[in-house]
Amino acid sequence: MSIAFAGNSATGSSREAGPLRVMIVDDSVVIRGLISRWIGAEHDMEVAASLRTGLEAVNQIERISPDVAVLDIEMPELDGISALPQLLAKKRDLVIIMASTLTRRNAEISFKALSLGAADYIPKPESTRETSAADIFHHDLIQKIRHLGARLRRKPAVSSPPLAPASPAPAPAARGPIARPASPAPAIHPLSSGPLTTRPFSTQMPKVLLIGSSTGGPQALMALVTELGPVIDRVPVLITQHMPPTFTTILAEHLARSSRRPAAEAVDGEPVKPGRIYLAPGGKHMRVVRSGADVAIALDDGPAVNFCKPAVDPLFTSAIDIWHGNILSVILTGMGSDGMRGGKDIVAAGGSVIAQDEASSVVWGMPGAAAHAGICAAILPLNQIGAKVNRLFAGDRS
Repeated sequence: MSIAFAGNSATGSSREAGPLRVMIVDDSVVIRGLISRWIGAEHDMEVAASLRTGLEAVNQIERISPDVAVLDIEMPELDGISALPQLLAKKRDLVIIMASTLTRRNAEISFKALSLGAADYIPKPESTRETSAADIFHHDLIQKIRHLGARLRRKPAVSSPPLAPASPAPAPAARGPIARPASPAPAIHPLSSGPLTTRPFSTQMPKVLLIGSSTGGPQALMALVTELGPVIDRVPVLITQHMPPTFTTILAEHLARSSRRPAAEAVDGEPVKPGRIYLAPGGKHMRVVRSGADVAIALDDGPAVNFCKPAVDPLFTSAIDIWHGNILSVILTGMGSDGMRGGKDIVAAGGSVIAQDEASSVVWGMPGAAAHAGICAAILPLNQIGAKVNRLFAGDRS
């Protein structure tokens, strides 16, 4: 057994002041050593334990009482997906970040982990000798631990909605006019800096729906697209989710089943048409360009934007040249501020931005940046965004 404890076991609530306590569970001594050093160099977190198997984690979780666990998928004795529900049963508010190499099998397991209560996932580099891959892993992991751990301490122990498995879909309904759903009752949600100002919705009818998301995005997207069938039938829907290759392939399949509409990773040069969801493939920026009389996808292998690839801003800004002010954009849960600059450009061109509210976001970074920039026409909980989008595409401008 390989067990290392840092300091005394925690007592009381995991939300007490002090560094975030992180439990590392991975059968690779190299990965455990790397992550331990990275965490040890941060002022606001500490290594609570470094363990080799999921079984060790389950047996020691109550004694260690960590805030966050970085949980490998493939381990001896008890793998990560088997350990996950047992860990949450013993510590309901534990933030679990799944770690795996980039294979289709591991991507599918990571999505299953989200449905079982994992907070997020992170791809591990196949070799830590690749400096750029290790640097990205380092940056992303520390940011996920910090932001997800901060949310845990800031809010009551209410888990984000699990990613429900998508059931096989019936054939799409016949296309027709979009019915206006009943308006939801007004709701007041806490925002970190008090009241935020919103601007009027554009008077122009949107001709495209753009969505950007990051941490917590798969769960949010799955919930949102189930309500957007009539909109998808009328206009193209383009989505950028911060996600690596292979993972976006799996996400597109989930979106297709949930929306009951065609959804796939975008292909360079393909025409953009109503009735489809286009998802930016991992590792590529997705833009739209004019191709004769048509609109086409343009994939870009350039440098990361806002530390992300794909990034939301390239999609948002490119859409202005095509649809001008006839754009509705939605910014969902995620770390950082990606989408805010592109959202500003959309608003300047005459379009509109909706942001997910803080209370329903896993991390209120991206939507919060848009909200604080004053560019949003609405700041809504996730369960009200779909109805609002439907009303806007039905002609409601309020």
